[in-house]
Amino acid sequence: MTDKPTTDKTTTHDATPASGSTCVVIERSVDDVTIVAASGVVDMLTAPQLEEALHAALDKKPGNLVVDLTEVEFLASAGMGVLVAAHDEAGTVTRLCVVAEGPATSRPLKLVGIADIVPLFATLDEAVASLRG
Repeated sequence: MTDKPTTDKTTTHDATPASGSTCVVIERSVDDVTIVAASGVVDMLTAPQLEEALHAALDKKPGNLVVDLTEVEFLASAGMGVLVAAHDEAGTVTRLCVVAEGPATSRPLKLVGIADIVPLFATLDEAVASLRG
């Protein structure tokens, strides 16, 4: 069995607003899946970095897009709004899903109903397997 070469093109969007909130967003591709991974705090001051990265990724019309929030420590409503907007922008062209586990990310996504419109997975491997399956 031969493995397909992994394309790992990384783009970083870094934000450290005056408030001290920090958010780093990295885009990479693994075969046919684009992954936008955020870390740190996604609040009203840093959500624009996530929004910019998702918009840039969706402009490329990927078939599959995973938003990985595994390393996010706090997800505010502004960040959740960005996810809903990305889901709407993806439309039928891009299959979009979110990786979130724990009280800082998956719990708020479930409580406000975003998990009902955007597929939610506990791990990146589960999300990628679902998109490929």
